[in-house]
Amino acid sequence: MQRDQLADFLRLRREAIRPAEVGVPEGPRRRTHGLRREEVAMLAGMSVDYVVRLEQGRSSQPSPQLLGALARALRLSDDERDHLFHLAGHRPPPADGVARLARAGLVRMLDLLGDTPAMVLSDLGEALAQNRASVLLAGDQTGFSGDRRYGVYRWFTDPAARAAGVSEEQEHHARRLVADLRAVAGRRSGDPTVTGLVDRLRAASPDFDRLWADHEVAVRRADRKTLLHPRVGRLLMDCETLVTPDQGQQLLVLTPADAGTRERLELLRVLGIQDFPTGPTGPTSTPAR
Repeated sequence: MQRDQLADFLRLRREAIRPAEVGVPEGPRRRTHGLRREEVAMLAGMSVDYVVRLEQGRSSQPSPQLLGALARALRLSDDERDHLFHLAGHRPPPADGVARLARAGLVRMLDLLGDTPAMVLSDLGEALAQNRASVLLAGDQTGFSGDRRYGVYRWFTDPAARAAGVSEEQEHHARRLVADLRAVAGRRSGDPTVTGLVDRLRAASPDFDRLWADHEVAVRRADRKTLLHPRVGRLLMDCETLVTPDQGQQLLVLTPADAGTRERLELLRVLGIQDFPTGPTGPTSTPAR
C-alpha cells in the first residue's frame, strides 16, 4: 500500500470534481475546490473520519469493496480506478469484477438524467448504480449478493420479484429475460460466470429450464412494462437500453408511457423516500431488466 501516493491521488481527484457533477449544490459561500470530504464520505457510504485518514496517509488498508465505492463516488475512469487499486495494494478486479463497477461516464449520465429513473446494469442484469429517481421507483437494487445480484435469477427463484408486475405480462417478460441471457452466453462463450449462472438457474427453476430449451435469442433494447408500485399504484413505463461498445454495461432509462403515469411519478418524487424502505426488501425488488 502506497499511503502517501494514495492520499495525494484521492485528494486531487476530490478537488477536481465540480459539485454539480454529482448533484451537490455549490452555494454562494462555498470555498472548497471540488467536493468536501464529508460529501465524498456520503457518496461512498463511509465515515468522514476514514476519508480524512485516507487523505492524510494514516488509514488501514481499504478493502476492494471500499475502493469500488470510492471509485464511483469520485467518478474515476477505468484507468484511474485500476491505479487506485494498485496504490491501495490490491490487484484491480478481474474482467468480471471490473464489469461490476459502473463506468464513470454512465454514472455521470445518471446524474444528468435527474428526475428520470435510470440505472447502470452489467450485461448479466446486475444493478451497478442508480439515480435517486430509480430508487424511488424500484428500490435500491444494488444491495443484493450472490446469484441474487442478477435480476433474471431473482425473477425465476423468488416469487416476490414478480409481485411488482402484472400477471398478463409475466410470460413475455420471462421470455425476454431468458432470450437476453442466451445472447450474453453466446458472446461470452465458455465464461464460467455465465455458464455457472445458467446451470444453477436450470437446476433451481423448471420454468427457466423450459424457456432455455426453446433457444430464443434477443438482445433487450426497448420494452414496455407495467409496474405496480406500493405508494402510487400502476405505472406504465417505456424502457430504453443504451449499450456500451463492448456490450459489458448498459444504461437503462425508464420514462412514463402515458399522462397518468407521468402524474403518479411526479407524486412519487414529492413523497420522496421518507418512511419508504429500499434495498433487497424495498418497494418492488423487481428485476432491473
